[in-house]
Amino acid sequence: MITVDLPAGGEPAQAPVLSRFWSDRQSWTLASYLRRGGYTGLKAALAMAPDDVIELVKASGLRGRGGAGFPVGMKWSFIPQGERDTSDAHYLVVNADESEPGTCKDMPLMLASPHTLIEGVAIAAYAIRARHAFIYVRGEVAPVIRRLREAVDEAYAAGLLGRRVLGSNLDLDLVVHAGAGAYICGEETALLDSLEGRRGQPRLRPPFPAVAGLYASPTVVNNVESIASVPSILRNGTDWFRSMGTERSPGFTLYSLSGHVARPGQYEAPLGITLRELLERAGGVRAGHTLKFWTPGGSSTPIFTPEHLDVPLDYEGVAEAGSMLGTKALQIFDETTCVVRAVTRWTEFYAHESCGKCTPCREGTYWLVQLMRRLESGDATEEDLTTLTDITDSVVGKSFCALGDAAGSPILSSLKYFRDEYLAHFPHDGHPGGCPFDPSKSTVFHADRAESRS
Repeated sequence: MITVDLPAGGEPAQAPVLSRFWSDRQSWTLASYLRRGGYTGLKAALAMAPDDVIELVKASGLRGRGGAGFPVGMKWSFIPQGERDTSDAHYLVVNADESEPGTCKDMPLMLASPHTLIEGVAIAAYAIRARHAFIYVRGEVAPVIRRLREAVDEAYAAGLLGRRVLGSNLDLDLVVHAGAGAYICGEETALLDSLEGRRGQPRLRPPFPAVAGLYASPTVVNNVESIASVPSILRNGTDWFRSMGTERSPGFTLYSLSGHVARPGQYEAPLGITLRELLERAGGVRAGHTLKFWTPGGSSTPIFTPEHLDVPLDYEGVAEAGSMLGTKALQIFDETTCVVRAVTRWTEFYAHESCGKCTPCREGTYWLVQLMRRLESGDATEEDLTTLTDITDSVVGKSFCALGDAAGSPILSSLKYFRDEYLAHFPHDGHPGGCPFDPSKSTVFHADRAESRS
């Protein structure tokens, strides 16, 4: 048995929290995690009743960090509570199938601090009375899977997983499961089907996972960052957590900046920060260039323009401005980028990743790709823009899951802000038609670096 103690003074009421120790030597080991107060949150949770842990997380206002922003504690409370027969199994599943173009926050978190996630899993499992938990990771990220499994082995050896965790009545088995690499398995019910050994496709709802999820039993599915945020709340309390962020979107989060930015990477900050402030931390748009458009939450969210630089990056602020916070994947594009070309590549991705279960998405994404390619090459007409809008409308809101909405968002938003750029691809004034932008100028690599990679 091990004992854990929180360092005097606790954690500062400001970001960073999740990424605070990522640069420490061997930050991923159990010994390193314990030195910085690891597993004290679990110890605090085990001293409480499970229902009280749920109420604490609800009071903190923690919202899901995987895209939708649904309150974590409320999601936990949907699981049937109270005394139960051991045959009435509850499951906890962590969605680590990070696949959204531009999203890259969960993988570095699991690489640098896997025990943060494991501690969160133990707390959540205790709260919802689950004895079995799974972390579903994309199969391509072998280093992450290896790191997680090593950390899980450490936790078992230290009595932090398995029978009678920390001497309590909690019995918990944790499995790190490698997926087969399908974007659709980021959708929680498709993930559950995949975890059960079937083809990953979305399920008809209701019933929802909280009623009939994994193996038809009550199940909670949460994102990696959502679960990893829980231990610090148990260590420091709800007032500490609510001292960051905004009233309706409290706390800290990870913002992923990529593309035409001087210093791309993960930037942890309180919810409600603006892109203007984040760009100041990241060194701004790459030297000699200006911002043209950007995504607030990955390629599935409606794009923004420079006029949105001061939009608060929380769930309410981004929604009021006409987009979604999503996974907080801020893809930055400067004036060298062709909007039509970027949207075409995103559309190709969604068509490729469609599971084919429903007709609107299966057929619609195929035809969206054909139209976008014609528009990019300059072979389309203005009538094709009307057809593009009609097909997009037949996919968005009509598909079995949110993949159809994801495919339509960049198209509709780019037409809203950059319709003239679409028209510029048509033959006009002696221009034969086609993309007026040089793709080599938008690369994030210098020419000499690109040649060295070939």
